[in-house]
Amino acid sequence: MTREEKAVIIDELSQKFSSTPYFYITSANGMSVKEVNELRRQCFEKGIEYRVVKNTLIKKALGTLDTDYTSFGEVLKGFSGVMFHPESGKVPAQLIKDFKKKGGSDKLKFKGASVDTAVFVGESQLDVLISLKSKQELIGEVIGLLQSPAKNVIGALSSGGHKLAGILKTLSEKED
Repeated sequence: MTREEKAVIIDELSQKFSSTPYFYITSANGMSVKEVNELRRQCFEKGIEYRVVKNTLIKKALGTLDTDYTSFGEVLKGFSGVMFHPESGKVPAQLIKDFKKKGGSDKLKFKGASVDTAVFVGESQLDVLISLKSKQELIGEVIGLLQSPAKNVIGALSSGGHKLAGILKTLSEKED
């Protein structure tokens, strides 16, 4: 690969890393062609872009960004594949876990991830990433919490109004 080709790849990766808030670095070392093809198929079905890139090119591309990715130094050894997802940091983590469970092998390794510039390194962080809620889920919960007291107040007022009307009706009937 020539320097010009490497420069183009580094530039493409830099743009991809800066425009995609969620990316994962994995290792598929030791996987058969059939297993890698299955992984790529599952990635495609879930809207995840999966690319295998040289570690030095990944390091150089990450070095051009404002965020500090120096903790990825230990991650970028051996065979590395990068998963990009534009909307959720949870989807790639769930795919990795499901792939490992379904395949019954630990050949697919989770090395590290960046979720909204937060860095997660190591296999132990996979469950943490799965439990993360997306921005839309958090906004939905906040709106639900804000609407709940208002609904309770409206419900109490409307039920109280019916009771008051019933009492007044009963009193007016007694007088007649």
